[in-house]
Formats: sequence, structure tokens, C-alpha cells
Amino acid sequence: MFGKRGAALTLGSLLLVGSSLVWAPAGRAGTGRHEDHEGGFLCTGSSRSHYDPPLVLEPRLTRVRADVTYSSCTVRPGRTVAATSSFDGVSPAASCLTLSGGSGEETVQYADGHHSLIVYDSSRILRAAGVLALVQSGRVTEGRGKGHPARRTITGAPRELPTDCLAPGLRDGDNEVQLEIQP
Repeated sequence: MFGKRGAALTLGSLLLVGSSLVWAPAGRAGTGRHEDHEGGFLCTGSSRSHYDPPLVLEPRLTRVRADVTYSSCTVRPGRTVAATSSFDGVSPAASCLTLSGGSGEETVQYADGHHSLIVYDSSRILRAAGVLALVQSGRVTEGRGKGHPARRTITGAPRELPTDCLAPGLRDGDNEVQLEIQP
């Protein structure tokens, strides 16, 4: 209906609105007493998700594991580092057509040697023009940003229903990811 350009515009608008509502201005990042651990910061990147059991048309309890590459984490003004992470979680009713939030844990390893452990305990789904965004909320329990709220937004571009959803099921998927550690 909208084509690839319209979907990309919608996805970009959804991300802009979401990030402007939840992320602190860059001028507030790193204003705490210890280097860049006290203020908010933002990471962007992509992920490869693995589903067990594979996603099919019928919703079912599914374990989700994702390997994430954050190409850019702005941990304070003028300081950007790359990071990688692993996410492990459970979705109570996931399928190729729907997704329910669930809970999970993400371990982030920053290129400068720091880390963060984030526990997500709530989520919500946003849809616009076929674009699906899963927004997970939680808290950093150790490492960089400890004690601060965290929000992880995973977006998937619209695509045709894969024939793998019929049988044997969709085992993997690629998505864009944004991680926000709030001040």
C-alpha cells in the first residue's frame, strides 16, 4: 500500500517520536559525579534474533535470544563507543503475525571495557503502517548506568509473510535496536 519508501518514512517517524519522548537531551548525559555512568545515554544498532520453538502462524510460548551489535553508544557528550550484547527472554505468545512482550535480560559489553546488565520486566507493542515496534522497559541492575531506567526498542520493517511460517517455522529474524538508559 505504501511501498518501501512509505514504510521507511513511517518507521523513521515512529522511531523519532518514540526516542524524543523517552530520551534525555545529550546535554544531560554524563553530568554525574563518576565519568559517564550517572547520566542518560543512547545506543543504536541491529540484532539477529533466534526463536525457540520457531515462529509459526499460531501464537505460543517462545524463548527469544538475540545477538546485538550497537554501532554507536553515546555515553556522554563527545564520547561514543561501540558495544555488543546478548538478550535472553521469553514471549508468552509469539507468532509470525503477532508478538507479545514478555520479560528478559540483556548483557551489554562496551568497547571501552564497561558493561551493563539490564532486566526488562514490561513491554508494549506499537504498530504503524505495518511497522512493528516492541518497546521493553526495565532497569540497569549492574555496571554502567546501574539503578537507571532502561528502554529497548526493537523495530522490524514490513515484509511479506515468509513461507517458513507455514512449516517448519521461522527460526531467525533481523531487526533494528535502540537502547536508552535514562537519567
